[in-house]
Parts: sequence; structure tokens; C-alpha cells
Amino acid sequence: MSKHVLVAGASGVVGFSALRLFSSTADCKITAISRKAPLETGRARYLSVDLADASACAALANDLSDVTHLVYAALHEEPTLVAGWLEANQIETNATMLRNLFEPIAARARNLEHVTLLQGTKAYGAHVQPIEIPAREDRSELRAQANFYWLQENYLRKKQRGESWSWTILRPQIVFGGAIGAAMNLLPAIGAWAALRKEQGLGLPFPGGANTVLEAVDADLLAQAIAWAGEAPAARNQIFNVTNGDVFVWRNVWPAIADALGLKPAAPAPESLANTLGKEDATIAWDTIRTRHGLRAPALREFLGRSDQYADFCFGYGLEGSGAAIVSTIKLRRAGFHDVVDTEEMFRRWFKWFQENHLLPSRN
Repeated sequence: MSKHVLVAGASGVVGFSALRLFSSTADCKITAISRKAPLETGRARYLSVDLADASACAALANDLSDVTHLVYAALHEEPTLVAGWLEANQIETNATMLRNLFEPIAARARNLEHVTLLQGTKAYGAHVQPIEIPAREDRSELRAQANFYWLQENYLRKKQRGESWSWTILRPQIVFGGAIGAAMNLLPAIGAWAALRKEQGLGLPFPGGANTVLEAVDADLLAQAIAWAGEAPAARNQIFNVTNGDVFVWRNVWPAIADALGLKPAAPAPESLANTLGKEDATIAWDTIRTRHGLRAPALREFLGRSDQYADFCFGYGLEGSGAAIVSTIKLRRAGFHDVVDTEEMFRRWFKWFQENHLLPSRN
């Protein structure tokens, strides 16, 4: 096969969907790398690699000499997730990880064609201030704020000089997918919290605060955008925002989320999921649920990753007032990628996937 796709960060929310998509594509070879194994690898060759280890990455050189497409979805986050976004160690570690992997690829992969890099709305300062509405690529960026995005992007631009390969940077909004143990996948956090409440015979209240207008991204849709970017001439050396194509407010989609998990929606009641799911009694209760329902889901912390912290951030726990975090996807549409997903349907489909894969209790 002339096409060889390397997915870095294959156990994460974006990497896992990319792995599944390319694994279902008959005309390409696929290699998946991450520190821990993904839930499934399909027909991909899987290699366990710590990208922070330069020598381990260098040892891959021969195995990756025929790589044509790199999907870089690997991510390092600090134990205190949100605060860590501003810390020097988080920024430098992510820059180092890309450099460790790409140096041997650049030296040996003579047929490299394309690199896809993931950023997000932190490029517009969403983690430090209200963003411009709608945020636009190359117009609304907050490059004065230290961010590993800029270090990775600058490195890639420098490495490209004089080379024939191209790159595309994709900036999704909140991503939802099938990964567990990820830093930023809200589905396990919502699902585990809902399972605990269901065991107590309780309804499911929206636990957040501010009623913010947001956009979501289905990880499978994002994987399709990644596949498109790897081949489309209009995507070469371009940056694109990516969303489902609609907007949502948590309180408005909450009844659908509750229904998908087999609970009745309850009146909004602020609650920190990081606090609730971080308690020992939650860990014990989750173990009981796993046993009773025959789940293959791991222990609570391994299942959640840092997604409980991310939930508090995304739900606006402790915040008052309303706002919006909207990015423009006009550039992406004009370039030729037009696929969209209904966000409410996305929630229902992914929770059903977790249930069918015995990662959450069945709906009934």
C-alpha cells in the first residue's frame, strides 16, 4: 500500500476516532501509537510509545520510514487540568513530544505527504477571556498568550521549508467521542455521574452554571475532516475551525442526555463533578456498578482521566451570567468540507455506543 497513516495519540478522543476511520479504509496501511492501548485497534499495527522519550521515538525510525500521512493528536495535560493550560511544563512538554516524534520521521520518511495538527479554541484565548464572536482563523488569535499551539506550529512551519509535504491545522470546539481515560472527553464523566445517580434513584440535573452558547464536534466528524485534509489541495498549509455545524446550550440538550442514559431530567442544581467523582465513596459505588452490570469499564479514575475537571470548566460550574463561544467555519466550508452532525443526535449516539460496548450501564 502506498499510503501509510500514522496516528499519534491513538487512545485519545480524536486519535481513537481517526484510528477507527482509517482502520476501516481498505487502501491504506495504518500505525497507531500512544502510551496506553486504545479500546480497539482494528487492523492497525499498535505501538506503545511515550512521546516524551526521545530515544523511544528515535527507535521507531525504521518502522515509520514509509509513513505518508501523520495525524498528530497526542496531548500532555497537567494533573490540575485547567490551571495547567497556563503552566510552562504543559507548554514545553507538548512542544517536545511533537519534536521527538517528528525528527525521526522527517529524517527517514522520504514519501511524507501531509501532517495534520490539532489545536482548539484556546488559540483564541477561550481559557483566559471571552473570545471574539465568531472567532476566525488568522484574525482572532491570541498569540500573545503562551500556548503550546504556537510552539508546535512554528516548529512544523520551520521543518517544512524546502520540503514537498504540506500540513493542515484543525481547531475543533468541544470534542465528544469514544475514548476513555482522556483528559477532555465529557462523555465518561457525564455517564459515570449519571450511573451513580441512577443507582440512588435520582434524576439528572444540569450541574453547571453559566448558560453559554457553545459548539460541539463529533470526534467521528473530526476524523472525516482529518481524512479530507490529508488529500484536499485546498487544505494544504491552512488552518480551519471545525464544528458540528449547529450550536447548543447545555440546559437545552440536557433532557436528551438524561433520556439517553435512562434518567429523568431534574431541575438544574450546581454541583462540581470533580468534587463528587473524586470522593472515595464514588469510586466504591462505581466498582459496584461495574460488577453488577458486567461492565468492561476500568476503575473510576482510569475511566475518567481528567474529564471530571473538564466537565466543571465546560459546564461553567461556579459561573454566573451567559455568553457565547462561537467560531466561524466558513473557511472550512468554502474549502470543500461540508459534512455536519446534529449535536443532540450526537449525544444520543455516543451514549448508546458506550452502553453497547459495556462501558456504561444499559439505558433500561
